[in-house]
Amino acid sequence: MATLIHRTLSNRTLHLRFFSQAALALDKSSLTSPSLSPSSPFPLTYLEGFPKPDPKYAETILAIPRATSGKSIAAKERKVGRLPSIVFEQEDGQHGGNKRLISVQINQIRKLVKHLGQSFFLSRLFDLEVRSEFGTGDLIEKVRVLPRKLHLHAGTDAPLNVTFIRAPSHALLKVDVPVVFRGEDVSPGLRKGSYLNIIKRTLKFRCPADIVPPYIDVDLSELDVGQKLVMGDLEVHPALKLIQSKDEPVVKIMGARVSDQQRKK
Repeated sequence: MATLIHRTLSNRTLHLRFFSQAALALDKSSLTSPSLSPSSPFPLTYLEGFPKPDPKYAETILAIPRATSGKSIAAKERKVGRLPSIVFEQEDGQHGGNKRLISVQINQIRKLVKHLGQSFFLSRLFDLEVRSEFGTGDLIEKVRVLPRKLHLHAGTDAPLNVTFIRAPSHALLKVDVPVVFRGEDVSPGLRKGSYLNIIKRTLKFRCPADIVPPYIDVDLSELDVGQKLVMGDLEVHPALKLIQSKDEPVVKIMGARVSDQQRKK
């Protein structure tokens, strides 16, 4: 039987819809525990009413092993259409864990970044398939990964390299999740001619790997002039843990802009 929970954050009531009593138990545990246990007995799933990844972009990234690293090697890889990459073992892999040097296809990464946008690419999980040769070689590893860093050429925005971290179901991942605004057309403040001051375009969360959100939904429909939304006001999946201050502002409705002609008057 589905359960409806009302919780108040920063003078706003959040309506969190769950599919089962198991989800209710998960929510209660999240209120008292600073972090979720990877061994939690409750399955973590995307809940109704919260953003979930678009299956349209559920793509397997293809890769081959790379024996060595260095600027000259990277330049040779890019010259033949390959992008030098590294796969780390979760967060602590960056300190020498299970690291694998690979090369991915530049065209595939460029296509995904173009379709998704850079910040959305970096908050999306993908299957990664490492073979001895692209397409037909022996399978070496198949793993789910999260893109961690993407370096682009300053002048052309061409991909230069990309870093991934492994994302098994038990992993807790630090993710910069992009925000998406809605309700501009009915916002009382914006309808009065005020303007939107966007302070944060991504928010830092610790996310269980199975429910990394593609974005955080920010509803502007009730904001009037001078009002703002802070991080603690936003409705998110209860299993996500904000790793920034909940009092940091995300967006604010500012007073109407004054034109040069109005200033002269």
